[in-house]
Amino acid sequence: MAVVGCLGEIIFQVSEEVVETLKDVEWSGSARYAVHQRHLQNALTEFTGVDPDSIKFSMTLTWELGVNVLEELVKIWTYERSGEALPLVIGDKPYGKYRWNILKHSAQYQSQDKWGNPTVAEVSLELQEYLRS
Repeated sequence: MAVVGCLGEIIFQVSEEVVETLKDVEWSGSARYAVHQRHLQNALTEFTGVDPDSIKFSMTLTWELGVNVLEELVKIWTYERSGEALPLVIGDKPYGKYRWNILKHSAQYQSQDKWGNPTVAEVSLELQEYLRS
């Protein structure tokens, strides 16, 4: 088994039994500036800090590739609703300065079993960096 990374207890992995990986990873950040207006002179800009980074990515969860789709969706939902700060590791590198919160998710069911349970879902996550105070 090759562990590709994790977000809390959501494990990104590839093995003979399970394939659960992420794709379309987008990591972004921004700086904050204040603009001070001055009478009859050019405005001054002042660096005031850095906003928390954000990461967006998607995953295809597939029952046929060994993933319990509904169980993974419940993990995501629970993490999002509890506000739990999670470590994010991709490859062998931890991302961010500390941890991440799930800001929002979306899950598009692409197929379901005869009981209505999702068997394939395209899931998108948006994370925000959580720093220790």
